[in-house]
Amino acid sequence: MSSNPYASGNFAPVDDEATVTALAVRGEIPRDLAGRLLRIGPNPVAPGENDHWFAGNGLAHGLRLRDGKAEWYHSRFVRDDQVCDARGWPQTPGPRFYEGASGLANTNIIGLGGKTYAIVEGGGFPMELDDQLDTVQCSDFGGTLQSPFSAHPKCDPKSGELHAAVYFAGWENLQHVVVSPEGKVVRAMDIPVPGRPMVHDCALTENYFIVLDLPVVFYPPAPGEEGGLGSYRWQEEYGSRVGLLPRTGTADEIVWCEVENCFVFHSLNAYEDAEGRVVLDVVRHPKMFATNLTGPGEGPPTLDRWLLDPRDGSAKESRISDRPQEFPRHDERLVGKPYRYGYCGASGTEGLYGGLLKHDLETGECLHRDDGVSKQYQEAVFVPCGDDADEDDGWIMSYRHDAERNTTEVVILHAQDFLGEPVAVIDLGVRVPFGFHGNWVSDA
Repeated sequence: MSSNPYASGNFAPVDDEATVTALAVRGEIPRDLAGRLLRIGPNPVAPGENDHWFAGNGLAHGLRLRDGKAEWYHSRFVRDDQVCDARGWPQTPGPRFYEGASGLANTNIIGLGGKTYAIVEGGGFPMELDDQLDTVQCSDFGGTLQSPFSAHPKCDPKSGELHAAVYFAGWENLQHVVVSPEGKVVRAMDIPVPGRPMVHDCALTENYFIVLDLPVVFYPPAPGEEGGLGSYRWQEEYGSRVGLLPRTGTADEIVWCEVENCFVFHSLNAYEDAEGRVVLDVVRHPKMFATNLTGPGEGPPTLDRWLLDPRDGSAKESRISDRPQEFPRHDERLVGKPYRYGYCGASGTEGLYGGLLKHDLETGECLHRDDGVSKQYQEAVFVPCGDDADEDDGWIMSYRHDAERNTTEVVILHAQDFLGEPVAVIDLGVRVPFGFHGNWVSDA
């Protein structure tokens, strides 16, 4: 039994890829769901006792739905150099951002320009996968990407562009990168910062790109000390601020708003109110990597609202929910726009994973779906029932670990019946380790 909590239980890696076609289904899969429910997470091929959770090799997962049927579940290693060496596979072709980059991509998986990409932050190019999740190549978006990419770009629902906050330990700046719907970089603008911060997420409004400059900062390793993700550590005196960058503006136009010291992996959404202030909803951690250097664990994360005024740089902070939670999602047709509903993972007995929460940000109501300690949901994805459907008229889809059977199911709920019986439960017959992010990639 490992003493590292991120190396045991359902955090522990699985040894092999899986292909499952005989999938048992309880209930009925909605016929309008045609596509793949993808997710990804770390799955080290050579696990060590003190490994950082974020550093494991990528294992991609996909469930194929069509015509009311579950056609297949696949898991596939993202074929970085370490995976290929360990399995005796040929090296993956394609460019790398810097000499010595392994091609590791383990944090998010997206559809862009008709292709599937596994993505990571801090130094890696995207890894292109085929529809079956087999690795194709390491990609620099056709030669247009001159920087690392992000694990958490935001898609503008109007233009289809991806906006990303990019960082690298060797840089003394961040970068705002914009990628077209066809998968070509159309903007890359440097943002000077006083240190070398870790920046996992960002946010968009109609007029602003929102960048987080928070006190988890890269410390160059001392002689004889191992580098990597463990070199990103809490630095109290660095301070915490949020930058409001006009979406086509330059770095000298950023308005910086100071907030109480904290760390944020994920924003829920952002928009501008009637007075021109930016409303930013985030999952707020009181600290990060101050004492625990292998993964999150520095106090309960809460859902907070920051009201940021671009006229004077002021910030007003309030608490939406004290419940420990992470992995916030919403109806992504409303990225950058006023919205009412948010969906988060409720932290449970396995740290970050437990039930699901539905927040009504208009009434303040919070529904907690708790299926028992043995049922642990990973990040939920919201899929609207149609282009013109109401904000919560859609499907909540999530990979759910069944600790009693040590296997994983995909659960489909209707958002308007959040606490009711699932519309469908699809038994994958294998275990999907706790990971990071996923998305629904529609055939349309």
